[in-house]
Formats: sequence, C-alpha cells, structure tokens
Amino acid sequence: MSDLGKILVIIPTYNEAENVERIVSRVRASVPAAHVLIADDNSPDGTGRLADDLAAADAQVEVLHRRGKEGLGAAYLAGFHWGLERGYDVLVELDADGSHQPEQLPSLLAALHTADMVKGSRWVRGGSVVNWPQSRKILSLGGNLWTRLMLGIPLKDATGGYNVFRAETLRNIGLDDIASAGYCFQVDLAWRALKAGFKVVEVPITFVEREYGDSKMSQQIVIEALIRTTLWGIAHRARQLRELGRRTGSAPVGEVTR
Repeated sequence: MSDLGKILVIIPTYNEAENVERIVSRVRASVPAAHVLIADDNSPDGTGRLADDLAAADAQVEVLHRRGKEGLGAAYLAGFHWGLERGYDVLVELDADGSHQPEQLPSLLAALHTADMVKGSRWVRGGSVVNWPQSRKILSLGGNLWTRLMLGIPLKDATGGYNVFRAETLRNIGLDDIASAGYCFQVDLAWRALKAGFKVVEVPITFVEREYGDSKMSQQIVIEALIRTTLWGIAHRARQLRELGRRTGSAPVGEVTR
C-alpha cells in the first residue's frame, strides 16, 4: 500500500484496556507500513498508560491524550487534525473493540486507488454482522434507509464507522464545522464528501460485535442521529425545491419545463 503514501490508523479509546493491545497488534500485522494513533479520552481504566507502553515499544504507534470523554466524533476529529498536520496521505477510522476487523483494511485501502473515501459496509452484497440481535439489525437498516430517503444519497451503510479517507478529502469537507457525534458523525462525513464532489465507495465488511468491555452505544446517540439527519434532510429538500422554483421561473415563455 506504499503507493498510497503515509497511512495513519486512528483508534479512539475510552475504557478499552481489554482491547487496545490486541487491536493495535492486529493493525500492525495487517498493514505493517501503517502508523497507529491511539486517541485516548483520559480512560479511568488505564487504557492511556497501556497505550503509552505500546508506543514506547513501537515507533509506529503514537498516543494522543485528551482531557476527558468528549465522544467518538470529537476523538476522530482530533485524530484527523493530528494526522493532517503531520503530513499523512491516508487516514483511517477504526474502532478499538474489534468490531472493525483490521484484517479487512487492505481491501479498503485497495479501493482507495479509485476513490476519495471508502466506507466499510455491512449492508452491501458480501457484508455481514456477527452476534447482533435482530432488533439491532432492524435499527441499523432502518436508520440507513431513513438517511438515504432524507438526504438522497446512494450509500447503503452511511452510519458505518470503518472509513478510509484521502487527506485531500478531509481537508475539503469543512472539518471545523462538524459538531455531530456517534452514528450521526459518520453520516456527516460521508454526506459532506459527496456534496463536495468526492467519490465515495462502499466495500463489504464483516462487523463483529465486541467481546470485551462495554459498548458505547446509547439511546442519546440514536436520537441525535435521527434528529440531525431529519433536519439536514428537510433543509436539503427545501434547497432542492427553491432551485427547482428558480429554474422553472426563469424559463422563457413557451418553453416546457420539467
């Protein structure tokens, strides 16, 4: 993957002491050329100290210590800025809990040769989820269907968080204006990339529910995603109607408009 340039895999952590060493080891084995940035939100379980030990033993591992728990979106944004300031060409979002399998990262990176952003997708042909109850599948599928309907985007898994970006993409989608978190953060990134004219492709992945530690999913994250996506969709459709009205109103007399 050296032809893609310098690769940075960003792994946000909060109370991931049971997972951090395991996930970093898998990333380093799967893409040996990649560097890893552990963005730790001052985990009370000692994840940050373990991350420091990993960095001390491996020159390709770095740690970004943050003041406290500010959410997944904020941690990724901090990681993006850190990587862009240091000249990385490709930046990767990867969860610490093992749900995003590092062994599938090479296929996402390969797809970046003809794209500007690549999303690991659970819901395209070949994608799957492991150890999810039916209720969780319905929630995810329903949320993604709602997102497609509201925003008019073609992505089957806009809420997915296993993403790969070219640095140019991140520099041109207004990172400083992003205030969303959780599922909504991932939708925001993809929608901004599409609106900016970048090519976003989906690659099938197998999403595996965490084995160790506690899930960070909450009702608040789901509600935020629903509200923000709905508001974005209403604003998007309103703009479309205004543009249609302007085109229709400016048509010459006798011209049929569609």
